[in-house]
Order: sequence, then structure tokens, then C-alpha cells
Amino acid sequence: MPKKTIAIIGYGWLGLPLAESLLQDGYIVKGSTTSLEKTAYLRQLGIETYQIQLNPDLIGDISALLQADTLIINIPPKAGKLGDDFHPQQIQSLITTVRQSSIKHVIYVSSTSVYPELSRVVKEEDVLSLKESAAPALVQAEQLVQSLSPERIITVIRSGGLMGYDRIPGKYVAGRSVDSGLVPVNYLHRDDAVGILSAVISGTIAGTFNAVAPEHPTREAIYRKSCADFNYETPTFIAPEKPAPYKIVSVDKLIQTINYRFNYPNPLHFLYRL
Repeated sequence: MPKKTIAIIGYGWLGLPLAESLLQDGYIVKGSTTSLEKTAYLRQLGIETYQIQLNPDLIGDISALLQADTLIINIPPKAGKLGDDFHPQQIQSLITTVRQSSIKHVIYVSSTSVYPELSRVVKEEDVLSLKESAAPALVQAEQLVQSLSPERIITVIRSGGLMGYDRIPGKYVAGRSVDSGLVPVNYLHRDDAVGILSAVISGTIAGTFNAVAPEHPTREAIYRKSCADFNYETPTFIAPEKPAPYKIVSVDKLIQTINYRFNYPNPLHFLYRL
């Protein structure tokens, strides 16, 4: 069988190790980046690379990049810096071009931030519309990608907070005051993010799926262990006047659909490196 060609838009902290893993698995990998320096580096790795920008309109020739079987859209929304409308506009400019391409499968990496803090377990069906979401711009982006169906297979991955390696929880809170220590975390180790995306690609899986580690220890437990492991100053944990709202993101649908086995099911045991 001919090798599948995978195009990735977004070569950040997740995109690059994903590309390296796919190359090792025998896929042909293409990619886009905004910088000339990174273009040269990616090409050295064997990734066919194009310089493209989404500001939010598409700048650059994307037609060669989209000569692929699967497209992975993995770009951070940056709503805080650029406003809520910016990311949906980026996705819209991409979708217009994808409609004219031979892409068969589109994977959009979204976030569990779409879920409001309902102080209970939340599942994919809890947020189906903009008005149900705590991040309506992200849901709008999801819906724009889903509009490519049924002509193309569409997968939306709502990823938890990506951690592991140099993303060490303790360094972000060292010496600070924390009043949400009893809130459960919804983390995902980067190795599992790569593994889940690889499984979705190989199985050509359609649908919307949460992607988080199946265990949800509290922030306090995570921060205490992380600070102890790396000799960071332990934060001061303050008891709030009333319990902080929270959410526990369910990953049952993903596990049942692709039978994925997590490398790091418990965030207390994530692999980190300085």
C-alpha cells in the first residue's frame, strides 16, 4: 500500500514531536511554519515544509501542502492577545482552501476549555453549541471544520492541558499562593497526545473526542509532588471561602472508540525533564 501523507499546520510544542513520530511510523509528513529558520530545520528532519501565515487571512501558497491524505490543524487560538474572532477567522480561511483540495481526513485539535466549570463530570455532548460553551470561539472553529463533512472525515480532539517534559507544573506556581488546590486537573501528557493523534490517523476515526489522562488528582497533590521532585518552593495553599467550581473531563468515549491505552494515565506520574 502507498504511504499516507500527513500535512500538519502548527509545529509547536506538540506538532514537532508528532511529526517525528509519524516519520518513524513510515508516513510522509508535510508541514507549515511562519519562520524561515524553522522551515530549514524541518526540512532537515525530512518534513516537506512550506512558509505560510494565518493573520487571520491565509498568506502563502498552501496548495502543495494540501496534496495529502490527512490534515492536522494544531494552531493555538491566542484569544487573549488577538480577540475571540481571530481564531475562527483563521479556520475559515483554511476551510475555504481545504474545500478545493484532495484532503480526505481533517483533524482539528481543540481544547477542554470549551467546557464550563459545572462541578461535575463533563462529556462531549455537554457542549454542542456556542451558548453551552465557556469558549464559544473554539466551538465556532470546531463547527467550521465540521462543515467539511460529509465530503471529508472530520475528527475534533478536545485536548486537556498538555504537560510533560519541560512543562513542569511546579515551576508555574513556585512560591505563589494557590486558592484552588482542591480542584481536580484535566492534564494530558504530550506522549499520549501524540499517541492519540497517531491512533486517530491510522484508524481514520471520525467524531468529537475528549483527550485527557483518565485520572484526575487535585492541583494541590500535583503541585506538592512537582515542587518536591524539582526543588521548587512549595506554594502556599489557601482555603477558599467557598469551594471553587471545577470540571472532570471524561475520556470514556475515546477509550471505548479507539481502545487507547495511556502511557501516563495518572498526572502524578507524568514524565518530566528539566
